[in-house]
Amino acid sequence: VQLVESGGGLVQPGGSLRLSCAASGFTFNRYHMLWYRQAPGKERELVAKISNGGISTYYADSVKGRFTISRDNPKNTVYLQMNSLKPEDTAVYYCNAGRDYMRMGDYWGQGTQVTVSS
Repeated sequence: VQLVESGGGLVQPGGSLRLSCAASGFTFNRYHMLWYRQAPGKERELVAKISNGGISTYYADSVKGRFTISRDNPKNTVYLQMNSLKPEDTAVYYCNAGRDYMRMGDYWGQGTQVTVSS
């Protein structure tokens, strides 16, 4: 099983980034996909999630209206479009895969750093 995130980087406040997570080694369309983030000195928090078929989504209040999660099952990839970025969005973002939509999944990516700063 492998989850590989990409798309992180340094962006100014108000800017945008799109994170990607490419999955392999498991049946992607059977797994719900989640994005978590962890800022220095803070606990890892759920940012957004999407059901295996892409019908259901969830967003943390802190990102609602600014972030959009989506998935392309034929490409085994999940995305996180992040707009109107704020300094408090600075964190390492992790891709997560699981069979239970209501719980953290078993598979993790290595993370990608997002830094929002002027």
